[in-house]
Amino acid sequence: MKISEVLDRVASYHPDLGPDYVGADGIKVGDPDKECTGIVSALVPTVDIIRKTIEMGANLLYVHEPTSYLTPDEPGWKADFPCEVYDEKMKLCADHGIVIYRDHDHMHAHRPDSIFTGVIKYMGWEDYVVTEGKGVPFGYIIEFPEARTVKEINDDFIKRIGMNGLRYIGRAEDKLKRIAIVGHIYPEAFIPSTEKDGFYTDYSTEIIRAMQDEHIDGIIPGEIIEWNLLAYIRDGISFGKKMACFNLGHYNWEELGAKYAKEWLTDITEGKVDIHYVPTGDVWNFQLGGN
Repeated sequence: MKISEVLDRVASYHPDLGPDYVGADGIKVGDPDKECTGIVSALVPTVDIIRKTIEMGANLLYVHEPTSYLTPDEPGWKADFPCEVYDEKMKLCADHGIVIYRDHDHMHAHRPDSIFTGVIKYMGWEDYVVTEGKGVPFGYIIEFPEARTVKEINDDFIKRIGMNGLRYIGRAEDKLKRIAIVGHIYPEAFIPSTEKDGFYTDYSTEIIRAMQDEHIDGIIPGEIIEWNLLAYIRDGISFGKKMACFNLGHYNWEELGAKYAKEWLTDITEGKVDIHYVPTGDVWNFQLGGN
């Protein structure tokens, strides 16, 4: 099976975003007309992941996050200065015939979302997804059958995702019943900021609304800023409320979606190609402050 045929099957599996689609998805490097010797599913095409792909004898690296270090993530380097690290990365791929394909927008457009289906599955939360109520915008509410402490939830994240540690806001001993997967917390994400009739809203504001209305105790965001939603949670804790924010980081939080991709890639290729999931690994190291 050629790499191009694998990618055609992926396109048929995902929803069609239309002829005018312009986005992040596509081949970032390599020749798709080659025979596929194996697929590696990974969240991020780091140099270490590329090296592991080579070691496994695979030549299709299937990823969710950028290959270049530029937000548009177009094939090739588009800044007006050379980047030595990027050039070395591309040479590594070219020397070993590696094709990198990014699947970001289509994964998130899939119903259910291909990334967070994997997160929920491998966190063991499939039976805990709340479907009634208004929910949380661009997210999922999880209700545990029995309340869990913040520490227990932290430990579960670290173990199941394979993290070096975890930043969080909250009290370790507080027990939480409902937590929510939410989107990125930064200006103009998901819900543009608007002010009408003297009232202001944006995505962070609407999450605050959902936390109050849907009795959500803790959130798990992607990217973060600290001056709005996280400040609200911190102040709520100061008033004695049981609240938390689990700041796993964007890549760690979506890691299990790449693990899930191995499953559906195996299905759509009918077992004709060897497929491996390779964890990207935690980008962060942690040093605790001393006295």
